[in-house]
Amino acid sequence: MIAWREAHVKQRHFILILSFVIGIFAAIAAFVLRSIIHLIQHLLTSHFSHQDVNYWYLLFPIVGILITSLFVRYIVKDDISHGVTRILYAFSQRKSILKLHNTWTSIVGSSITIGFGGSVGAEAPIVLTGAAIGSNLGNFFKMDQKTLMLLVGCGSAGAIGGIFKAPIAGLMFTLEVLMLDMTLTAIAPLLISSVTATSLSYFFSGSNFMFQFSKYEPFAIERIPYLILLGIICGLVSLYFTRGMNKIESFFRKYKNPYSKLIIGGLILSILIFIFPPLYGEGYDTIVALLNGQSASVLNQSFFLGLGNSPWVIVIYLSLIVIFKIFASASTTSAGGVGGIFAPSLFVGCLTGFVVAHVLSFLGIHAPEANFALAGMSGLMSGVMHAPLTGIFLIAELTGGYNLFMTLMIVSVVSYLTIILFEPHSLYAMRLAKKGELLTHHKDKAILTMLKMENFIETDFITLYPDMTLGELVKNISKSKRNIFPVVNPVTNRLNGIVLVDEVRNIMFRPDLYNRFKVNKLMTSAPALLNASMPMETVMDIFEDTNSWYLPVVDDNKVYLGFCSKSKIFNSYRHVLVHFSEE
Repeated sequence: MIAWREAHVKQRHFILILSFVIGIFAAIAAFVLRSIIHLIQHLLTSHFSHQDVNYWYLLFPIVGILITSLFVRYIVKDDISHGVTRILYAFSQRKSILKLHNTWTSIVGSSITIGFGGSVGAEAPIVLTGAAIGSNLGNFFKMDQKTLMLLVGCGSAGAIGGIFKAPIAGLMFTLEVLMLDMTLTAIAPLLISSVTATSLSYFFSGSNFMFQFSKYEPFAIERIPYLILLGIICGLVSLYFTRGMNKIESFFRKYKNPYSKLIIGGLILSILIFIFPPLYGEGYDTIVALLNGQSASVLNQSFFLGLGNSPWVIVIYLSLIVIFKIFASASTTSAGGVGGIFAPSLFVGCLTGFVVAHVLSFLGIHAPEANFALAGMSGLMSGVMHAPLTGIFLIAELTGGYNLFMTLMIVSVVSYLTIILFEPHSLYAMRLAKKGELLTHHKDKAILTMLKMENFIETDFITLYPDMTLGELVKNISKSKRNIFPVVNPVTNRLNGIVLVDEVRNIMFRPDLYNRFKVNKLMTSAPALLNASMPMETVMDIFEDTNSWYLPVVDDNKVYLGFCSKSKIFNSYRHVLVHFSEE
């Protein structure tokens, strides 16, 4: 099949065909995931009273996380959490290769987690599913790394288009969040996948927008100062969301026993959902209620219902939910659940915009609740994901609110500008950026990320020992093609120093000194030591700081491994740059 394809179908045309197929599979996967989640939620909660407190909220989330964690531990036997982060890792460290099981395991894990009340979103798992479909299709047809990267992007764009009915947002998500440095030629496959998936999604579930609403007001220029204020607030809430999620996840990482995480995370999640029922699942019902002026309904099934429908009660209630949402989401994933932060960021953004609109109304300033809620969703997504274009187009496509582009743009841009003052990376990318494993839009850094230190360690250097005489050193110099000699401890093989031919040239031809000097007197310290596990960006920084062309490489115990050449890195860099710049 592969041979026939290579003989009869051009590569560029075949990529377009694959992008179409990927869009079909991504749409089917999105429909299956959404259907299973709704089925589980309907079976569990359809009998709940809207007025009474439901004690089942204390049990369902723990059961869902338990089932998911057992599924992941004993069936999947692999980490399927943080879906978008895993895609970024595959780009930078795994040559865009995702495992075959990722085409279905995230669907199962996230549907159980969210269906039973896990306070996370289904979007990151479906993006991982779509990306895995693209990766495995490309890998099956033996595509090169650059094409694999494009097909992974096609799967991701198709997944977003399929689950949100938002084709442009799918394209923007791939370019902004996954940080693919694509040319205009490569945009076509992304669009084909996204539009195909969106079209099938309309076929499966109808033409209605995801968030139906009609009460919005046209953009007014006098509202700009308040939209800027909302953007700043969204940026600060995004900062709280990002850092808070990181700190809570770090807290859970201290517990090595998975059952300890399950108990602690499950209890936190269940108690929070019991007190604040809107935290159950993705929270999209709450968003629809707020957009359609039904804010009083968010108090249903909670202890706050008895306090009346005062606007201040609703504001305080929603503000508390904004604060505690990160605890619910982080507890869900850290305890063993599967889900993403797409839905939580939309949820928190909607509540933030609604609260700001309410407070402005108390101050006598006209602020349309629906407009501000939508702008808050766009602002939070832009801040948390560092993706303003994704936030703008996604909210417009989710709601049909295309007349609100100016409102969405102002809030999104201000939110993004606010958070980048404090956090240079999105929540998705932060984990990899700390390890130097993040592929970015910065082409130099992106290419350095693809290079691995292990491929640049040269071992054909003659090793010296401290007790060797000058005469023995001269014999080794005569046999070597190198001008640098590592000096190591003969017992531990740890690097003691280096000998440079230029440094001993003045005494090399004096036989009377051959037994007088020993290597430990002639060696010098290396300008710097490279560690075998260092990211290449750090390695190049050290080369630049020391102005060296060769530096010794050691492991964590300072055991000598070899030398690294800056010129060899440059040659590989040029090769990769040419490869990824060709069309």
